[in-house]
Amino acid sequence: MPRTLPKTTPVFPAVRALTEPQRAQLLRRLLEEREIIIRRLARFGVDAEGDGSMNRVPLHMADVGSETMQESLDAAFASRDTRTLAEIDDALRRFYRDPTTFGVDQRTGAPIAFERLDIIPWTRNA
Repeated sequence: MPRTLPKTTPVFPAVRALTEPQRAQLLRRLLEEREIIIRRLARFGVDAEGDGSMNRVPLHMADVGSETMQESLDAAFASRDTRTLAEIDDALRRFYRDPTTFGVDQRTGAPIAFERLDIIPWTRNA
């Protein structure tokens, strides 16, 4: 006869709701990260268009490959930053809509640990 384990509730570490100073710090972090990404995206835009100071005609086939590779990397980084910027903007909307519920897991409703939010303040899940 198979043994069955007793039903128990899962044990999660105690996570408290965010305090006012913690919310203020997370708001600062969100705004700082947003500014960093906007500057980085602007730099990709300038690099993609060129400033006219460099000759855009490659002299060697290897230069063509290097330039194509750099353009591909820039596009991938810009794409990632664009997605992150959208996540940050959504987090700011959630924060401004109701700061007292900011930092709550959107799937489970459990509070997200401040330490996790401090690393990735736009996270939606614990």
